[in-house]
Formats: sequence, structure tokens, C-alpha cells
Amino acid sequence: MIITLQLDEVSQQYFNTLRNAHFPAHANYLDAHLSLFYKLPDANLAIDTDLQNFAQRAPMELQVTGLFQFGQGVAFTLASDELTALHAAMQQRWEPWLIRQDKQPLHPHITIQNKVTAHKATQLYHSLMERFTPFTVQALGLHTWRYLKGPWKPLVYYPFGMV
Repeated sequence: MIITLQLDEVSQQYFNTLRNAHFPAHANYLDAHLSLFYKLPDANLAIDTDLQNFAQRAPMELQVTGLFQFGQGVAFTLASDELTALHAAMQQRWEPWLIRQDKQPLHPHITIQNKVTAHKATQLYHSLMERFTPFTVQALGLHTWRYLKGPWKPLVYYPFGMV
């Protein structure tokens, strides 16, 4: 199971538009997303209960602080003390089930390009940085997914503010 952060509709559309424009079509079978965990056990009642509890909070703001290039792609960087604290609490609670990647500190990002040449990634990075100004997005909840060796199947959405 994968866990992502659900963004507000306007921000989600913005990132999706960039991803659709710059991600190779043959490999672009996902919307833009901010992953929190990459591999947790499916159908785990404890995790489901924890997600319901973690969702009992107000929506949070995240700052989109910049961009970075990682070899064959480009991503936006985000920052939020609230998100860092939430992720750390989830890591502590789910430690027995975490793979090595999920035990690492969170570096929130949204990939809008991947699987291209380094030259193409560099071009996009510089083009976006020329006009980049930090901005704010809203996180509205947590979404779980099942990995299907490519596409993801949506499982459960946990909106923030649940009681």
C-alpha cells in the first residue's frame, strides 16, 4: 500500500498539467502526487485505524519552496513543519512494517518529469526556475493506493477533519 497526501484541487491541477506536459507519455500513468510511504501492508486494520486517527486534524498548508533536478527528472520541493511532524508520528507508529525507504526522513516533493535525458531535465529545470516564485498549497487528507506494477488503484481517502 502507498500513502500520498491529497492536495487542493487547484494545486493538483497545476502539478498535473506540468506533469502531463513534461513526463514521457508512455510512462505517465499517474497524476502528480506527494508520496508519504511507498510500501505498507494492505488490509491492515491497525494502519486503517491509525489513518482515521491521523486524519483527525485540520487541513495544513505546505510551502512550495523550489525545484530540484535529479538526473533524469525534475520535481518541486515542499516544506511544512506540520507535515514533518505528522510523518514522523506515522513512522514511529508503523516502524515494524516500514521498508528502508520509508524509514528515511521525509523530503516532500512532487515529480513533474522523470525518465528523460539529463539534458532535457536540465532544460526544464532552468526554464521553470526562471519564473519560479514560492507559493502555498493546501493538504486536504491522506490517500491510500495499491501498486499495480505501473498504475495505482485508489483504495481509501481519509480527509482531514474527520471526527
